Amino acid sequence: MPAADSKPPRAAALPARPLLLALPFVSLLLLLYVYSTSPTSTSISTTTATAVPLTPSPPSPHIRMRRSRFSSYDDYLKHQLNKTLDPRLRRVWATRDWRRKVTAFAAAFSALQREGLLSNTSRALCVGARLGQEVAALRQVGVSDAVGIDLAPAPPLVVKGDFHAQPFADDAFDFEFSNVFDHALYPDRFAGEIERTLRPGGVAVIHVAVHRRGDKYSANDLLDVQGLVGLFRRCDVVRVSKVDAFGLDTEVVLRKKRSAAAHP
Repeated sequence: MPAADSKPPRAAALPARPLLLALPFVSLLLLLYVYSTSPTSTSISTTTATAVPLTPSPPSPHIRMRRSRFSSYDDYLKHQLNKTLDPRLRRVWATRDWRRKVTAFAAAFSALQREGLLSNTSRALCVGARLGQEVAALRQVGVSDAVGIDLAPAPPLVVKGDFHAQPFADDAFDFEFSNVFDHALYPDRFAGEIERTLRPGGVAVIHVAVHRRGDKYSANDLLDVQGLVGLFRRCDVVRVSKVDAFGLDTEVVLRKKRSAAAHP
């Protein structure tokens, strides 16, 4: 997620009354109840996740890796979960940030609908979705068959999943969105899993920060957009454009090639 979310302002001292202390959590429970009882609940099912041996990604002059900070893959996962499960951040994501992010994502997805890159019949996946603002936004604009994955699930919008080894079948989705590329310890696996689970002709939209150092949870820094584009060998570039998206400045839109021969 964007670096700006990693350091939320310190909350003001709350009144000692138990009811006031409970209000943010009650709001979240009510919100989740609305989505869990909504008829737009996703019909996408997961497959059993299998352990995928991860080998070092080939070095790229366009991507600066930060692997030296991790002693093992488990160490990397624990580090990422420190952010995902941080109670202060989750409280901010579920309350103060929720509506503004859903509104912003909905505007971005509506623009993609107008371009014919996303439709209400699309099966959609949000990669690294935290509590699921992106998923809620997709459902808001009419894409009812949408789900997110993250290391920690957030039912009913987000299921448990590692973006280095997505728990879905091949060609499962028409549309995939992510804004957490900088969190990928293995960028080639991140891209490869999106390509594997995206159907031929499907669209992937990635929001990234180019030549800007991420936060302490970033596993890589993208020095040039070609570092990202070059990883998607089974996709054509639809466009690369500027975007103002919670600290990220570039939107990359890709379409998976229809010919299997495109795979090297």
